[in-house]
Amino acid sequence: MNKHVDWATYIAQMEQILALELDDARRAELLTQFNRIAAMAEPLMALPLDDRLEVAGVFQP
Repeated sequence: MNKHVDWATYIAQMEQILALELDDARRAELLTQFNRIAAMAEPLMALPLDDRLEVAGVFQP
C-alpha cells in the first residue's frame, strides 16, 4: 500500500469544515505530524491479513 495522501489539502478542508483559523506555523506542524503518523502506520497497513480473520468484532444486541 503506497498511496500518496495530500495532507495539506486535507488540513485545509478540515479547517473549513470545522471553521478553524490556523496560522502558517500551526498548519506546518500539523502537516509534519500527519506525515509522521502516516509513516508509522504504513508497515501496519501493509501487513497482510488472513482472509478468514474478521477485521473487527460486530456487536449484536
